[in-house]
Amino acid sequence: MENENPVQQKQEASSQEKPEGWERSLLERLAFAALNEQRRARRWGIGFKIFFAIYLVAILLMATSDPHEVKPTGEFTALVELSGIIAPDTAASADFVVSGLRDAFESKAKGVIIRSNSPGGSPVQSQYIYDEIKRLRKKFPDKPVYAVVTDICASGCYYAVAGADRIYASRGSIVGSIGVLMDGFGFVDSMKKLGVERRLMTAGENKAMLDPFSPRNPGHMLHVKNMLDEIHQQFIDVVKEGRGKKLANRKDIFSGLFWTGETAVKLGLVDEIASASHVAREVIGADKIVDFSYRENWLDKFAGGLGSAMMNTLKAWLFGQGNLR
Repeated sequence: MENENPVQQKQEASSQEKPEGWERSLLERLAFAALNEQRRARRWGIGFKIFFAIYLVAILLMATSDPHEVKPTGEFTALVELSGIIAPDTAASADFVVSGLRDAFESKAKGVIIRSNSPGGSPVQSQYIYDEIKRLRKKFPDKPVYAVVTDICASGCYYAVAGADRIYASRGSIVGSIGVLMDGFGFVDSMKKLGVERRLMTAGENKAMLDPFSPRNPGHMLHVKNMLDEIHQQFIDVVKEGRGKKLANRKDIFSGLFWTGETAVKLGLVDEIASASHVAREVIGADKIVDFSYRENWLDKFAGGLGSAMMNTLKAWLFGQGNLR
């Protein structure tokens, strides 16, 4: 007995101390702990789903709400923003600006202000806005529309607002740039230095017009110049139609130059120096301003993003993982 292993003695003693059925008790405790953990996870899952549902409903309510559903009371001036690059799929696109103008004219506003702050953009989009201003002025002859320039109203922006009844600006505003441009780059000499050979195949003798890796073609350059002159003349005609005899008899008005608002008044490009609040209060006679600018809501953005994601996934499957190549 003296030589008996002490570790063995300890294990036998501990086994004798454990009550009968301890294995079952341990299994029951483990089972209850796992069950409690599952219940806790289920409660968290239900809580998260409820929170997400409330969040989604709140977003949908904000997305589908129309800020113009609540009709303003009393006399007010309608405001439409023309801000940023005038191009499709931007805040200053013709679709957005025209939608805002239509809502503004169809409201009970005493007058409409187009607050302009844009360096220009697409002549086509600018023409759409100009034409819509003229149409709405004819349809609502008793509702004046004024353009108010903040920082800049150049090129396509001036093209668009030339159809307003009057144009106002600040003294330091930038106004003008009545012209058309098309720019690009030429890499012919760089390719020669690098020893790169251009291999271009076309169907149609003019299909490679303005290719930056090919030498300039005098015939192509003349064609583009004539096209730019044609668009420029359309721009000039619109400004003359909109401003009439207010314009000073100076050819450099249509040369692409731009001026401060103070000088633009002297040239007839701007009628007076004034802010939007001044025009609303002193000219229109309704100092309360209601913003009718059209903005893409959350639902439209979400749908657009979802559509893009689905298209990207489809393209990846078709051309990446699928057999159609």
